Amino acid sequence: MAKLVYALNQSLDGYVDHMEIGPPDPALSRHFIEQARGLTGAVYGRRMYEIMRYWDDDQPDWDAEDRNFAAVWRSQRKWVVSRSLKSVGPHATLIGDDFESVIRGLKVRLDGEIDVAGPNLAGSLTNLGLIDEYRLYIHPIVIGRGQPFFAGPRPRLRLVASDRIGEDVIRLTYVPA
Repeated sequence: MAKLVYALNQSLDGYVDHMEIGPPDPALSRHFIEQARGLTGAVYGRRMYEIMRYWDDDQPDWDAEDRNFAAVWRSQRKWVVSRSLKSVGPHATLIGDDFESVIRGLKVRLDGEIDVAGPNLAGSLTNLGLIDEYRLYIHPIVIGRGQPFFAGPRPRLRLVASDRIGEDVIRLTYVPA
């Protein structure tokens, strides 16, 4: 049975604006590449999928780590939950209206970890009791506004791990209590 894991970078005050947080340092970048390599796939909300489509096309200013991450992302299985998108890119499947039954089916049918990307989608999956683990990558920046990591009521959680990644990032891992 697959495990749904919601993992995302966030500021000290709980916001997930990737432009404000900035790019990961080399250690965190390597961590995310290895994390992505080990995934069974990823479930995206529309907004997060559109942000991640950046990795579909090589950019001239990319370094080796960027190219490595792009290669992993491109080869990864993706499921995109959206009522407005009409099509998705390679290795991606569009999920329309009945996303709950599709996600439940993925959990039963597949093994390993499935990443959940996007706070609104994660909020919906949390409300349905489908998220198995939360990984908060906390960066030493205060943003003060924007999209929060938890888009809705916070579930009761139990801390199961904490570790430092690179110079400045702390990863907190929680499971539903």
